[in-house]
Amino acid sequence: MASGSYARKPLPQQEAIEVATRIPARATRQLPEEAVGEEEPETGVLSARQTNSKALQHAIPTQPAGSYLRVRRVVDELRPHPLERHKPWLRPLTICSICAVIILLVLVSAGIFQRPGESLLLNYPGGQVYDVQVGGKLASTWQEDQPAPAKTSIPTHTGPYGVLSKPTITADFINRVLASYNSPAQGKGQALYDLGVKYGIDPAFALAFFMHESTFGTQGEARSSLSLGNIRCIPNFRCQDNFAWFNTWEDGFKAWYELIRNLYIAQWGLVTVDQIIPKYAPAADHNDEQAYINSLKHALDTWHAGYLRP
Repeated sequence: MASGSYARKPLPQQEAIEVATRIPARATRQLPEEAVGEEEPETGVLSARQTNSKALQHAIPTQPAGSYLRVRRVVDELRPHPLERHKPWLRPLTICSICAVIILLVLVSAGIFQRPGESLLLNYPGGQVYDVQVGGKLASTWQEDQPAPAKTSIPTHTGPYGVLSKPTITADFINRVLASYNSPAQGKGQALYDLGVKYGIDPAFALAFFMHESTFGTQGEARSSLSLGNIRCIPNFRCQDNFAWFNTWEDGFKAWYELIRNLYIAQWGLVTVDQIIPKYAPAADHNDEQAYINSLKHALDTWHAGYLRP
């Protein structure tokens, strides 16, 4: 048959090539191995980073080590102290704290050393302290402007340490003694002498009491009270720390002479150092009576021998 013969007839070669070229490219065709996506080797990444780092190093100029240290030092000096911003409140707080501590210490010291009814006074020869009781509560019976009449018999022979006597030292000698101790009462020798003559008491004893009680006004309460014998509060004078505070040294001298003459001698009949001290500074008030007596006698003996300082 003609039709069968036609089906078996081969196509011309040129037509076969044209048919092959008209076949579309397939998406599933195999790609070359080098076309498959592969990760960049790690060595390549590190190399790039190293390259960038070197580039940055070349871009930033380097400074010598010494210049860097100098710049760093200047920066540190200009940098404000960490506490600088706290100064407005820190400084007042510090000052207030210090003041509070000082005030507290002063109050504690005052409470210890200035207890009611007592006062610590320096004993010149022994360096001890005494709480002096001198009859302040009896002031109304002895506070007179002249020697009071005796209410008891007074011995006439009292020995070398009897207070009723004419002056055994001069006003000039008293001034020299006060000046040698740099006493705030120096120059008051004439007043001390004249008052002794008025009340019939040897001013050497007043000077000896003055030395023992406060080293002539340079120690203890007497520096402010101007009291020769640290007398307790009495009328007509200011009372502070349970002691009489006088306006002048002359007032303090006069009060002591009145006390000894009008109370110890006229009322109690005590005329010697050995008799007066157990009442003036009794052991019951934590005093060493014998040390006080020895101190007064030693001072009197020294001055009677012509020496200014024991």
